[in-house]
Amino acid sequence: MAGVLRDDDNSPPERLLQAIWQHQRLHRDQLKTLDGETVRVLHPGFGSVEGGPDFRGAVVQIGDAAPCSGDVEVDIRAGGWRAHGHDRNPAFQNVFLHVVWDAEHAVANAPRILTLRNSLDAPLGELSLWLEREPTKSLSENLRGKCSAPLRELADQSRTALLREAARVRFEAKAAQLQARARHSGWDQALWEGLFRALGYKHNIWPMHCLAEKRERWERGETSPLAMQARLLGLSGLLPAELTRAQAGGDGYLRRVWDCWWRERDELADCTLPRAVWKFHGLRPANHPQRRLALAAHWLAAGGLPAKLERWCGTELLDNELRDSLLKVLQVASDEFWSWHLTFRSARLKKPQPLLGATRATDLAVNAILPWLWARAAKGKSLALRDEIERRYFVWPSAEDNAVLRLARQRLLGSASRRALNGAAEQQGLMQIVRDFCDHSNAICENCQFPELVKAWPR
Repeated sequence: MAGVLRDDDNSPPERLLQAIWQHQRLHRDQLKTLDGETVRVLHPGFGSVEGGPDFRGAVVQIGDAAPCSGDVEVDIRAGGWRAHGHDRNPAFQNVFLHVVWDAEHAVANAPRILTLRNSLDAPLGELSLWLEREPTKSLSENLRGKCSAPLRELADQSRTALLREAARVRFEAKAAQLQARARHSGWDQALWEGLFRALGYKHNIWPMHCLAEKRERWERGETSPLAMQARLLGLSGLLPAELTRAQAGGDGYLRRVWDCWWRERDELADCTLPRAVWKFHGLRPANHPQRRLALAAHWLAAGGLPAKLERWCGTELLDNELRDSLLKVLQVASDEFWSWHLTFRSARLKKPQPLLGATRATDLAVNAILPWLWARAAKGKSLALRDEIERRYFVWPSAEDNAVLRLARQRLLGSASRRALNGAAEQQGLMQIVRDFCDHSNAICENCQFPELVKAWPR
């Protein structure tokens, strides 16, 4: 109990307040803002796992106003709004309700305040034990999407067919995007832009794409991996001017990179990105764009990657050989610096790590390589090859889990387990459903047509 309840002022820890809000362990018909307006919580929103406000997409009616959809921040005290810098952080600009344990007066130029102290549906000690014993991160039935119940009623085979159809839509849309770009700039350029976007993941897709768009300016003839790393890191704006003393072991590499870049930076100044376009919050060090650009530099320096991928496509492979065989094509030789470091400022690893792993090879496959190969085969009317590429897509093993998939599984499929989805294509299908339907509605599924689509889906 001592680890859950605070002993300084008898107020609960923020973690417990967040769980109370998420599961609405409140007398919900008695909620009022600090200034006396009634509060009707239609949906508490979805817990954020990537920084910013604690809950996103909440739907709340305050007083007689129309229900409002936005973000909710949970703090112990009202003063936390300014003490934590939320008032200066653009990520908090959509917060319309500040949920706190207790407060005596409003905070100027801050969201409306809702206090929880006198609204709990059980004593704090009981709620504390509940937090320790219950899987509070899962969504209760009444907080799931309106499609959750009809999806659960589908037979496994029917639900798989639905997810695969959504996956097909997503796959063909990616292929069409690559083909459109190829018409303008050629197939190789379309592939490089797709690969760079995939290396950016969701945080840094746009700056990665901007770098790839200028490839004709910065890719000049034969060059070494070091020279290409210097060029890409310089163009990205991510090249540090100096390292801290703690990382002095990297000074030799950094000096060589600068020796290459300073000769070219004036000529390429109009292509160089400002550091501000990159996002690092919530980004794992292994996915840092510095390391991903170092990987791309090896591909570019070696040359011939599009042809290697086409040969891989024409090779007969068993289903269980697909991912490892592609990884072999994409993997690069050991790098003197990046095999031992995740970022410029990270400590040296105890043992070398490859610049690309199997899960990232899957991301590249489903988001860029297979759609690009499929579009090329379709353009060339190679129907048998097109069908083989599509088959590989549908048997490809699962990609790494992410926040979008975790929330979608809970909200739509009623399961937190990764086993609810079988393979990368079903993951892609679920993300397409989120994009086509969930992203165009709100937490209470207003005007969403997907539940009716599921009800009409062949059993």
